[in-house]
Parts: sequence; C-alpha cells; structure tokens
Amino acid sequence: MFLFSLILPSYIILYLIFTPGMGKAAAIAAVKRGGKALLVSRSQNKLDRAVIEVNTAAKKGESVSTKSLDITNEKAVKEFADGISCNEWNALVISSAGKAPHGSITDLEISETRDLFESKFWGAYCCSKYISPKLKEGGSITFVSGVLGRRPGINCSPLACTNGALEGLTRSLALELGPRIRVNCLSPGFCDTERFDHMDKEKKAAMLANTANSLPLNRVGQPEDMGEAIYYLMTAYFVTGVVLDVDGGHSIRQYANPNNDPMRK
Repeated sequence: MFLFSLILPSYIILYLIFTPGMGKAAAIAAVKRGGKALLVSRSQNKLDRAVIEVNTAAKKGESVSTKSLDITNEKAVKEFADGISCNEWNALVISSAGKAPHGSITDLEISETRDLFESKFWGAYCCSKYISPKLKEGGSITFVSGVLGRRPGINCSPLACTNGALEGLTRSLALELGPRIRVNCLSPGFCDTERFDHMDKEKKAAMLANTANSLPLNRVGQPEDMGEAIYYLMTAYFVTGVVLDVDGGHSIRQYANPNNDPMRK
C-alpha cells in the first residue's frame, strides 16, 4: 500500500507480498519524481531487497524506508495507523494479491478462497478504515484488482470474486469519503512480474508469448506500465470511483488464433 503527498515531496506506503513487481514500479514512479517511500510487507528480507532496487532505479538515495506489517491483522493495522500523524500523508495505495488458487469450485477448498479474500480484500478494507482518516484533504486511495474481475476465466472464480469485491469497495468509498478523499482502482491485465520467476524458463517464455499473441498490442504488461498507471490515479485530481483497465486490450481481445481463424481467410 502507498501513502503519497501531492504538493510536498511524495510519501508512500507500499505493501509487497506476492506481486512485488507492480509495487516496486509504483514506488519508483513516485520516488523518481522527488518522492519518498515507506515500503510495508510481512517479509523484511523482501523489503530490504526492494529498497535497493527502488533507490537504484529511481537514481535516488535515502528515499525509501520500510515497515514490517501484516495488513490482514486488523489490530496491527490499527496500531500502525495510530502512529501516523494526521495530514502527514495524502495518498494510500494498496497492492497485494496473496496466493491465487486456480481450479473448479467443486474441487477447491473454500479455505483457499478465504485466504485470498483475507490478503487482497480484507487487507485493503482494514487499511482504508484506519488510515483514511489520517490522510490530507484532497488525498486519494488506490486499490489494485485485476482483469479477471470483469473478464473471468475458467477455474478462476476466487480471483474473479475477490477483484469484483475490491472494485465494489472502490465505488462505495468514492462516495463515502468524497469530496475529501478520492478512491480509484487499477485493474491490471497479464503482467510479467516476479511472481512467475519460479517457473521453468521455457515454459514461462511460451506462456508469455501465447498471451502476448492474443492481445491487440501483441505484448504482455511490464511492471513499469502498472507503476505509471498507479501514479496517475494517485495524482489525478478530477478522477474518483474509476476502475482503470491497463490490460493491453485484454477486455476486447479475440480468443481465436488469428493465424488459423477461418473467418480471417
């Protein structure tokens, strides 16, 4: 999650868990524009690596600090928020995915979907509840959902319903917290982040190529694509209640392979 200042130097809280690529890219986008970042995650080792990468990519020094925190722990989030000074921050961005279970609803354990909701939805809910009152007037909250919320895939119901819940929360809070706070949501498409680094290199390359071939832009997303989009939502003064698709045209893609589609011959 992020906290950000629009007039003074930028301050960010960033939550890194299973999709650190997008989070680091968003921090880089702000830090390179003169901001400062507070990176928040369960894993201090992951945070330590991220600090070096953000400062190096943004060509800044001493612009990033860290805090170890589990945003699914309501008590811990409240204690963290209690330690934040009012008007110290003016933007909150929450980017957390959690382990995404895939499979038929008849085969998946319900606990797997509950765990996803805990990390991706309830974590965002808790942060909004306790941190939003501390934000500066005119500030913003940005969530990160995903393309499967409105363009679902087979065996992806856990992600579809979790993303849908986040997008519903976006619109509700835009009304509830406005005009003092803007609330928006980024819906990323397929993005080549570190979450795929565990895969066999050839299998990963084939997956990325196959996905790119199905998209109008003929490429998958990169973390910096998402980082810049998040920065836009943080700083767009006349945008609220919006779910911004950054998906390379995924929502309009044709599933038929253009190379062997008989309708194209």
